[in-house]
Amino acid sequence: MGEEAAIVVRDQHRKVHVFLNSCRHRGNRVCRYDEGNTSLFTCSFHGWTYDLEGQVAALPFHDGGYNALPKGQWGLHEARCTVFEGSIWACWDESAPSFVEYLGGCELYLSGFLASIDGTPGGAEVLGGVQKWRLPANWKVPCPDTDRTHGWITHKSVMEVRIGPSGEGRRDRSDRGKSYTVNFPHGHTMSMSLPKAEAEPYRDSWAQTPIVREYLEHAYHERKKRMGALASVDSSPAIFPNMGTQYYQPWVVRIMHPQGPTMTEIWTYFFVDRQAPQEVKEIVKDYYSRYTGPAGMTQQDDMENWHWSTAGSKGTISRRLPYNYTLFLDEEPEPGPETFGLPGNFSNIMSDENHRVYYQRWAEFMAARSWDDLMHRPVK
Repeated sequence: MGEEAAIVVRDQHRKVHVFLNSCRHRGNRVCRYDEGNTSLFTCSFHGWTYDLEGQVAALPFHDGGYNALPKGQWGLHEARCTVFEGSIWACWDESAPSFVEYLGGCELYLSGFLASIDGTPGGAEVLGGVQKWRLPANWKVPCPDTDRTHGWITHKSVMEVRIGPSGEGRRDRSDRGKSYTVNFPHGHTMSMSLPKAEAEPYRDSWAQTPIVREYLEHAYHERKKRMGALASVDSSPAIFPNMGTQYYQPWVVRIMHPQGPTMTEIWTYFFVDRQAPQEVKEIVKDYYSRYTGPAGMTQQDDMENWHWSTAGSKGTISRRLPYNYTLFLDEEPEPGPETFGLPGNFSNIMSDENHRVYYQRWAEFMAARSWDDLMHRPVK
């Protein structure tokens, strides 16, 4: 969580806890594994031991050395935690709003993003492990990832390689309607295509792998039964400040973990349908691997730009100069509830509006004195 190491664990009652991975004695990490099973966390420094609810379970000199210690006050530091459609979100600040309040209307899209292709809530499953790598760039440079205008130049060479699911371009074409950038006053951003009741987004996709196309087509028809017109909403919400999604790449999530101002550790999660056949999962995994992540052909292009944007912004002179975020500044965003019956503010897909909202929201966080300032101040 940011630069803090955290432990995510289920206790004996299956309740999820999120703890700071730091012993209350001298600060040593009490867990050094990415995943696994245990009944206790024991510090390798002095042996302080904690149970799955974060409480002190054992101490050195248990025969009297800590008789005066109020053990209930010295457990692992615990974050507030919410489980949303199978995903886990946590916050260190006790005074912060609830997670759904923090989403501020974006929960509709996040719920749809985490649903399976057939619309089953929380049907997304993490495929394999988590890709983690470090990049010499400021963590905010990749945010928000709704920069439509960079693709024709940044990814021009990749377009020629034809790495898409059907052996063409980078992605399959779909018939999901007109595309927009969408943002929310709380800083969340995304791109989306407006719903089309008769959309068939997988009709011409995965031409070289019929087993994937047939599975997706069947699941999508079930999704339309459950979700109606919302079934064809194509959106990948990025939750402010550092959870992003792969622009127009379904079911790829990136977390930007800052490691100081000029280094970022990126964690990428790839999702698949939990109930999909294993063969389908393996084929989708191969596509993800060649497309995104540190070895992905498209992601490598972006990483190069993120690095040099950071390096080129550090100098004495460059830090004095403003950058330009005025693309389609003269166009007022369309209010989603009034115009489309959907949450969010809608702008031209080529617009810099999402970037303007994101960085303004960041400035507000830097200046705010309390959550009352943040939750009641409108984004202009």
